[in-house]
Amino acid sequence: MPYGLIDRCMKDIQSLHDTRRINIRKVGVKSLTYPIIVLDKESKTQQTLAQMNMYVSLPHRFKGTHMSRFVEILNRFHGQFNLKTFHLILEEMKVRLEAEAAHLEIEFPYFLTTGQSDQAPQMARYDCRLHGSLAQTFDLVVEVDIPVGLPALTDSSLGTKSFSGIWGGVTVAVRMRRFLWIEDLIDLIEQSAALQSNTAETVESMCRRVSASLYANDSFRWYKVVVKNITSGYSTFASSEWPDPAPNRVDGLVEACFSRGTPGTDVVFPA
Repeated sequence: MPYGLIDRCMKDIQSLHDTRRINIRKVGVKSLTYPIIVLDKESKTQQTLAQMNMYVSLPHRFKGTHMSRFVEILNRFHGQFNLKTFHLILEEMKVRLEAEAAHLEIEFPYFLTTGQSDQAPQMARYDCRLHGSLAQTFDLVVEVDIPVGLPALTDSSLGTKSFSGIWGGVTVAVRMRRFLWIEDLIDLIEQSAALQSNTAETVESMCRRVSASLYANDSFRWYKVVVKNITSGYSTFASSEWPDPAPNRVDGLVEACFSRGTPGTDVVFPA
C-alpha cells in the first residue's frame, strides 16, 4: 500500500476528542540535551550545551499531544536561539500543538574570560536559566548563579594572589524592562557581592547589597535574590524579592512555625 494512502488511513489518536473533560496542566518533554547558540557581548555569540524542558497546557478536548513536535520546533530554530527568538519558539509551540499555554525552560553553562595566565585564558563558569511562558501574555525570567569566593590570599614574598576557597553563592532571578547582556547582569551582581577582607560577612548584609544594586538599576521590573553561605555541617541563606510578594497561606504557616520557638534560644535550620 502506498505511503500516502497509509497516512490517510491512519487515525491521529492524539487529536481525537476526549469525553472525560479533564485538563492536563503540563505535558511535554523533559531533560532534553540540545546545543544552542547564545548572545555574547564580547564575542557576539557563544556555543553551549543546554538542558531543556518543553511543555504545554492540554485542553480537555484532546486525548494527548505529539511529543515529536517539540523537537521539530527546536530543530527549526537551531542556530538562531536567543532572547529574541524565545518568544517565537513559544508561539510555534502554542500554535502547532493547539495549546492554551506554552512553557520553555532552558539551563546552560555560560563562560566568561576573567584573565590571562601564562598558558591560556582563564575562564569562569556561570550556570544560567531561562524560564519562559506564553498564555495570553509573554513572560520571561532570567536566572543566574554567581559563585562567591573567599578573599584571595596574598604571598608577600612573591606578590601573587592565590585562590582561598568558596564562601557561598548568589542566585538572582529577574524580569527585565529592557534588554541587558548576561555579562552585564553578572558584573552587576559580582560587584555588589564582593567580600571585604577586613570584615565578617553575613548572608543578610550581602542579600541587602545585591538587592539595593538591582533596585537602583532601571533594567528590572521584578527580581529575587537568594544568598547562601556554606559552612561546616550546614549552610545559611537569606532571600529578598521586589516588588514584595503578596503573603499566602503557606508563608503564613511558615512564619507561624518560626515564631513558636522558645524565647532566648537560637534555632538553625540547615539547608
